[in-house]
Amino acid sequence: MFRRPWFFCLPIAALLGMVVSVPSTASDIKIYIETDLEGVSGVYTFDQTRHAANTPPNDQAKEYFMGDLAAVIRGLRDAGVGEITVLDNHGSGAIIPHLMEPGAKYLVGKNRPSGTLQGLDKTYSGLILFGHHAMMGTPDGVLHHTRSSKNETRVWYNGVESGELAQLAAIAGYYGVPPIMVTGDEATCRESKKFFGDECVTVAVKKGITREFAVLYPFAETRKALYEGAKRAVAAIPCCKPYQLTYPVHAKKQWLVFDKDGSSSHLETKEGTIPDALHLWNF
Repeated sequence: MFRRPWFFCLPIAALLGMVVSVPSTASDIKIYIETDLEGVSGVYTFDQTRHAANTPPNDQAKEYFMGDLAAVIRGLRDAGVGEITVLDNHGSGAIIPHLMEPGAKYLVGKNRPSGTLQGLDKTYSGLILFGHHAMMGTPDGVLHHTRSSKNETRVWYNGVESGELAQLAAIAGYYGVPPIMVTGDEATCRESKKFFGDECVTVAVKKGITREFAVLYPFAETRKALYEGAKRAVAAIPCCKPYQLTYPVHAKKQWLVFDKDGSSSHLETKEGTIPDALHLWNF
């Protein structure tokens, strides 16, 4: 395991007189990339992302996804990272096997265990939240939602409204693994700073105006930024902290329930406690 040399984040004066060991090499670093589809370059409508997979818009969006992901993986490899795990965590899947970038292993398929980051453990040095979106209700968030875009779900932990970024980072925090990089639109990057601080590297690949209207940037520009961001994220590992909630968590969830014919809906609310991070997604 890569030992995070926390002392690199302290002022030089605070280190005077201290005797420290030499940190592990970059080849010892293991990085876990959790992926979604809504926050990649070129994606701005739900037609590109929802579960009616294998439509032309969805197929094209998955190609965009693979191009962005390849840029991140190349950046990590060029920074000397020894092991990279990629989890395809979009509901209908996004990995295209014949476009997989070398140098990583990919976790794909149906019936993924809900609310888990398969294979993640304390031996990983950092978590990358790739291709993400802002939480439900973010006005300038491209395709913003929390867990379900159709049911308009919202969740609060200990009184703080939280989206998928916080949920996933809290699961990683259970293992002591810090979020080191977040990619998505500008609203997603802003949300990342709120929950994880400035030390976590962010890369915005577009700017939202409304939920399905955005300013897009050329792929050559976004993929260069993703590549450079991944290299910066490796350098930032010593300064990034795990995201951890205070347990048991007092949780609240709101969502829309639709009538059988879909013509009307009503809002339901649930409150309760969650014992630990591994049960967040099941609430």
